[in-house]
Amino acid sequence: MLNRVMLIGNLGKDPEFRTTESGVLRAHIVLATNDTYKDRNGQIQKITDWHDVVVWRTLAEKARILKKGMLVYIEGKLTHRKWTDKDGNDHHGTEISVEILRILEKRDNYGHQNYRKQENHLPSEETHESRLTESDEPGQ
Repeated sequence: MLNRVMLIGNLGKDPEFRTTESGVLRAHIVLATNDTYKDRNGQIQKITDWHDVVVWRTLAEKARILKKGMLVYIEGKLTHRKWTDKDGNDHHGTEISVEILRILEKRDNYGHQNYRKQENHLPSEETHESRLTESDEPGQ
């Protein structure tokens, strides 16, 4: 069986970072993807879909350079969660748990030109692209 999601989109806001009770860093990203089509009248229509994306552990730490509006490629798996809030209400959510994250924009648009190419796959000077990966299986 295959559970694989690949998206290219823009961050809808800056990532939100939290640490679980067990000390695992988690980043929540809202990613916007766009699609266009022609309606019955021949008018071009644009649809924006919003995706909840989670990034774990060291990859979440590396994701701290992400900012609202940045164009990124993400690859991971679809996960479904169920939880109960403080008031006892049940909630269900679908998220993409990221295993690969690439920044597809020039870094100097966001003031990150001082980052050097490093072993941990921060943006490269040659391609203006970043490949951030997580070797550990995401946990919750």
